[in-house]
Amino acid sequence: MFSRRQMLLAGGGLGVAALVAGVLPKLGIPGGVIALAHADETFAVNHSEAQWRTLLSAEQYEILRQEGTERAYSSALNQEHRNGTFACAGCELALFSSNTKFDSHTGWPSFWAPLDHAVATREDRAYGVLREEVHCRRCGGHLGHVFNDGPQPTGLRYCMNGLALAFVPATGS
Repeated sequence: MFSRRQMLLAGGGLGVAALVAGVLPKLGIPGGVIALAHADETFAVNHSEAQWRTLLSAEQYEILRQEGTERAYSSALNQEHRNGTFACAGCELALFSSNTKFDSHTGWPSFWAPLDHAVATREDRAYGVLREEVHCRRCGGHLGHVFNDGPQPTGLRYCMNGLALAFVPATGS
């Protein structure tokens, strides 16, 4: 039979192990989260890490390839209200229509639905919280997360990093 002390120590050890598994990859440990998360996934657009670093700004690389997050209210796309499409900054795949964009008051560009077959999701257990990560279907770039607190008709909020997106105005806008 385990004593209370042994149970607490074992539980604490498991908690530390979970924290290390979730946080250390975010701190730049070799083979970080993106490599682990994508180990069994293949995408139509593939580049070496050196090529991605050349194609993207340092900030975009951190977000798209290392699952980073930009500061709230830092994206110019929060104020983008023209008709058009929001595409992946990594591979230019059209992801969201401006018709689904709304002000979520969270500081990140938010949408209530992606374009058909544009994004994929996976569980994100980083930092000890279960969330649903959103990534580009074509290149696997990390875009943000989806939450179930959005407006109708879907009730979803696709909370995206502005640096992971590129706005393409509609013709005539």
